[in-house]
Amino acid sequence: MTIQRVIIFTGGSLEESYIKEIQSDDIVIGADYGAWFLVQHGITPELSAGDFDSVTEDQLRKIQQNSKQFVICDPINKNLSDTELALEYAMEMKPREIVIFGAIGTRLDHTLANIQIMSKVCKQGIECSIQNTHNRLTITDSVHIVHKNDFPYVSLIPLTNSVTGITLEGFMYPLQEATLSIGDSLGISNRLLGDKGTVTISEGLLLVIQSKD
Repeated sequence: MTIQRVIIFTGGSLEESYIKEIQSDDIVIGADYGAWFLVQHGITPELSAGDFDSVTEDQLRKIQQNSKQFVICDPINKNLSDTELALEYAMEMKPREIVIFGAIGTRLDHTLANIQIMSKVCKQGIECSIQNTHNRLTITDSVHIVHKNDFPYVSLIPLTNSVTGITLEGFMYPLQEATLSIGDSLGISNRLLGDKGTVTISEGLLLVIQSKD
């Protein structure tokens, strides 16, 4: 049976509205404080994983009691962040899509690292996005369909030195076989003309950000 979607709640900025995004057939994973957030809201994670240095002993005990699977690692002797650890487990399930909530927060270093680790998922051919109230971020190395939603702006940011063969269809500002290099701002604040648009690239990794003020 193919798993359609895995949702990861990790320890950045989390809001109650994110709980409403969970669908009945989703597999839900909690990473560190994200697991406690789920348990607090009556959600039983399929897996809770991390070093859990962001929760109290009592919270940790309740996480363990209310998770179907529980994995704890040493906070010092570990090679993966809590988010990346959860993402590794999610990729092993081979879902069609992975959505991450709480990956954007006050710590810019964690936010940037979380954005970059999406590239590992992209290479596995799994759609992956990071979402919060104002943004939806994903990475593509080939073709990505952008659907109209609550985020009116669409920005393209290269994650490799250059991204070549960028073609945009269905956008207010189209491109044809264009190249974006790190530092270029050409791809900022585009808009869809209709219900969807297509982003196609030939080579490189492109960060696609849908956003609103």
